[in-house]
Amino acid sequence: MIEVSHLSFDYPTTRALDDVSFRVEPGSVTALVGPNGAGKTTLLRLLAALEVPYAGRVMVDGLDTGSQPRRVHQRLGYLPDFFGLYEQLSVRRSLVFAARARRVRPAQADAAATRAALRVGLGDRLEARAGELSRGLRQRLAIAQAIVHEPHVLLLDEPASGLDPVARRDLSELILELQRQGMTILVSSHILSELDDYCTAMLAMAEGRLVAGGAIAATAMGHQRVRLRAAGEGLREALAAREIAAASVADDGSVVVELPPGQESRAALLAALVSAGIAVSDCSEVPRTLEDAYLAQVGGERQR
Repeated sequence: MIEVSHLSFDYPTTRALDDVSFRVEPGSVTALVGPNGAGKTTLLRLLAALEVPYAGRVMVDGLDTGSQPRRVHQRLGYLPDFFGLYEQLSVRRSLVFAARARRVRPAQADAAATRAALRVGLGDRLEARAGELSRGLRQRLAIAQAIVHEPHVLLLDEPASGLDPVARRDLSELILELQRQGMTILVSSHILSELDDYCTAMLAMAEGRLVAGGAIAATAMGHQRVRLRAAGEGLREALAAREIAAASVADDGSVVVELPPGQESRAALLAALVSAGIAVSDCSEVPRTLEDAYLAQVGGERQR
């Protein structure tokens, strides 16, 4: 759905992107992560055909952003970090204006506005003024403006910035619903915990480059983490005897260890502990987070 090949971009005094290549699969929700200044916003603007690359190529839904920017705009929605709304316009009029700006025909613009409002949960606010909406509802309106023309690809730059926990949860549910409806979504953030609920792949950036050279599956991180809990004593001693170090110990006495990937290693450890007389009451995998994936990749890069 998105293909980037050897992309570079220069500002007058610095190189913002340096030989970036990756592919985003159709129907995925991909996290674009990295520290401030890593090049995330510049990359999103290039994907949105709002900047011309110094070198390289960007293809969105089969279209070249360099030679066909207007057609790309019809297939793509983009929500920048700092977005503007017309405070005095109603939600309906804001969306009709956005639809017409994206070349939706006049006879279809009102219906498109209503559909977009319903998709983001603003069906009951169509006549409310944009300036009267809460921060979370304003974010929903901004997303509705970005999808009013029913794009195939949606780019979101720091969409959870400034939202309270309830609004962030609602945003997560909205992004998942848009994915279920068939959109390919790329979400930028430097706060990885915001992305765990809905992202299944990650592009990690640092200093204008991809840290791992391409999209990383959130689950593709080498060793698995397993939580062990046992009735009675001897669990940690039994692990130490097998040269398995505890990655962490919780207040409830459970121990988290790292094992080679695959169910076989977990089953073998469980069998060994039971044979040693350890009354294991819990042997469960601890889900990995995007932060785990990011730190694993960044750590690997720094050690090279």
